[in-house]
Amino acid sequence: MIQGTENMDRTIERPALGRRLWRLKGLWIPAALLLLAALAAYPSVSRWARSERSVERSRLRLATVVRGDLERDVAVEGRIVAAFHPTVFSPAQGLVALAVEAGQVVERGQLLARVESPDLESRLKQEESLRLSMQSELEGRKLRAQQAELENAQAVELLMVRAEAAERAMRRAQETHDQGLVNDLEYEKARDELRLTRLELEHARKQAELERATRSFEIRNATLQVERQGLVVEELRRRLRELSVLAPVAGLVSRLEVNDRDAVTPGQALVTVVDLSAFEIEIGVPEGYADEVALGTPALIRYEGRDYRGAVRGMAPEVAGGLVRGRVGFLGETPCGLKQNQRVSTRLILEARRDVLKVERGPFLTSDGGHRVYVLEGGLAVRRRIEVGAVSVAEVEIRSGLQAGETIVISDTARFRDAASVLVRQ
Repeated sequence: MIQGTENMDRTIERPALGRRLWRLKGLWIPAALLLLAALAAYPSVSRWARSERSVERSRLRLATVVRGDLERDVAVEGRIVAAFHPTVFSPAQGLVALAVEAGQVVERGQLLARVESPDLESRLKQEESLRLSMQSELEGRKLRAQQAELENAQAVELLMVRAEAAERAMRRAQETHDQGLVNDLEYEKARDELRLTRLELEHARKQAELERATRSFEIRNATLQVERQGLVVEELRRRLRELSVLAPVAGLVSRLEVNDRDAVTPGQALVTVVDLSAFEIEIGVPEGYADEVALGTPALIRYEGRDYRGAVRGMAPEVAGGLVRGRVGFLGETPCGLKQNQRVSTRLILEARRDVLKVERGPFLTSDGGHRVYVLEGGLAVRRRIEVGAVSVAEVEIRSGLQAGETIVISDTARFRDAASVLVRQ
C-alpha cells in the first residue's frame, strides 16, 4: 500500500497585515532612493540628450560680455630715439682739432672742435687793411670838402662886396647922369658893371651849391663803401669765430665723424650730439593701418609698467618692408631713464567708442568669420549668431546677438565642428 504525503505537509499560517508591511519596507527604501537619484540627474540627462558634443570646462576660455568704452588700436614696436640729434659741420677748409670724445657729456655752447684756417685769417687781415685805407680816404674827402666849402664861401663873399661896390657906383652914376654931369656912355658902363657883378655872384652861389651837393654825394658814397667793407670784415670775423665749433644743445657726443688733425672741407660733418632731454619713439606701422594713422593720432607708450600719453608727430611717405616709419612724441610727462635705441611697446589709438557692449578678444573671431559664438547657458554652450564691430588688440565690440552679463566661449571652437550645442562638463 502506497503512503501519501500527509506526513510531509505543514500548515502555514497567513501573517498579519503589519507583518506584511514590515517585510515590504525593505524594498521601498531602495526604490525611493533610486527615484530621487533619477530626478536629480534629469537636468544633466536632459542636457546630455540635447547636446551633440561634450567638452571639459577647464579646456575652454570663457569671457563675460560687459558694457564700457572700447578703443580700437594697433600695437607697434618702437625704439627710443633722440628728438634732436644735430650734427655740426666744418665752416671752412683747414685742419680740425677735436676737443671732445665719443660718449662725452657736453653742455650747450661747449667747444667741440676748432678748425684752423690760415687762408681765412690772411683774408681777414687783408680786408681789415682795405677797410682802414677806405676809411682814411673818406676822412681825406671830408677835409677836402671842408676846404672847398671855405674857398667857395670866400669867393661868394668877395663877389658880394664887388656887387655892393657896383651898386654904389651905379647910384652915383645915376645921380650925376640926372644932373647932366656924366654922359650916357659912362652911365651905361656903370650899369653893365653892376649887372655883370650880380651875374657873377649868382653864378658863384649856384656853383658853390652844386659843388656842395657833389661833395656830399661823394662822401656819402665813400661812407657806404666803408660800411660795406666793414660788413665784409665783420663776416670774416664771424667765420673766424665759427671756426670754434660749439655744441648746439646739451647732451651726449654720440659720434665723431672725423679724426683729430684731419683735413676738412667746408660743410663736412664733424660731430653729432644727442639731446638727452627730448626723446621720441620711432615706430613701424603695418601697411594696412598706415592710412588710418595721421599727424596727432593719440598713442600710449608702455614703459616700465606705466602708460605715457603721446601723439604721432610724423609719418614717412613710403613703405619699406611692409611698414611705414613714423615718430611718436611724448605729451605731458616724460619717463626718466630713457636710453637711445631702447625698445618700447606703443599702441596707436585709431578710434574710441563710448558705452558699447564688448568682450575680451580671442580665437573665436576666426571661427566662422566671427559671425557666430557659443554662449554658456547652464551646462550647455549654445551656438548663437552675433555681429561684431570695432576690434582692438584686447577687446571686441558686440553690436548685436549678446547682452551684458552673458558668458561666451572665446577660445578656438573648431573642435565643436559647428555643433548647435555642446555639453560643458565640470
